[in-house]
Amino acid sequence: MSKGDKKRERPPEPEGLPAPIVDAHTHLDACGASTAAEVRKIVDRAEAAGVARVVTVADDIDSARWTVEASAWDDRVFSAVALHPTRAKDFGEAEREVLEGLVGNPRVVAVGETGLDYYWDFSPPEPQQEAFRWHIDLAKRSGKPLMIHDRDAHADILRILAEEGAPETVIFHCFSGDAEFARECVDAGYVLSFAGTATFRNANARGLREAARRVPVEQMLVETDAPFLAPHPFRGRPNEPYCVNYTLRDLAELREVDVAELAEATTTTAERVFGFPRAATS
Repeated sequence: MSKGDKKRERPPEPEGLPAPIVDAHTHLDACGASTAAEVRKIVDRAEAAGVARVVTVADDIDSARWTVEASAWDDRVFSAVALHPTRAKDFGEAEREVLEGLVGNPRVVAVGETGLDYYWDFSPPEPQQEAFRWHIDLAKRSGKPLMIHDRDAHADILRILAEEGAPETVIFHCFSGDAEFARECVDAGYVLSFAGTATFRNANARGLREAARRVPVEQMLVETDAPFLAPHPFRGRPNEPYCVNYTLRDLAELREVDVAELAEATTTTAERVFGFPRAATS
């Protein structure tokens, strides 16, 4: 098999975890699922690896509708709805009306992903910030957690949250800051969700790994952001919810704690944050 063929393969399915965990942020539609049967296959693979529940997250209006539909197909799937900041230049009254109608669904457990992205040049900062403020208000009115996308925008994210008044629960999806920024977020009461990037071994990941080592476990989630950001040592390969198993194991080693301990702790955090019922114990 060529190196190129290997890059197109999903990572091997790992041994199941000693306690069930939650993939706090994934994109099942971008993973290739469009039907109930395709969703079930992905979530079955996740469950075999110890991933009992997933939150599938929207990035546009069609995706928002689909995530809510998919959450009705399988009890292990929950939804988050919003318009991604890179699409904010197209955010208008029609999009607001759709999201207002979807957010009250009981399978919707977060408003997200919203926030700011100054890395890509798809939407200027002004419409991004306006859309972010609207999503903050939606989260507060709906009583749902706010799930934040933050890329190269740490200072403006914190400033706008302070100006608007943060919702009761704020989740920094795919947390990308260093230990100092993590401390600011933790002190504000925010929850940090770590993806495969926190397992990377390159120099740029050192600050992020230190943040993942230090954050209090009661403010910590794990996620895939699949199909993106497959964890070490599978970086660059297609990601899927079962791969959060690898991330959880890597973070347990980094934090020098037992895998079962970290699995149980992050699941407890997810249950509190998203309002899930407690996982069944054997």
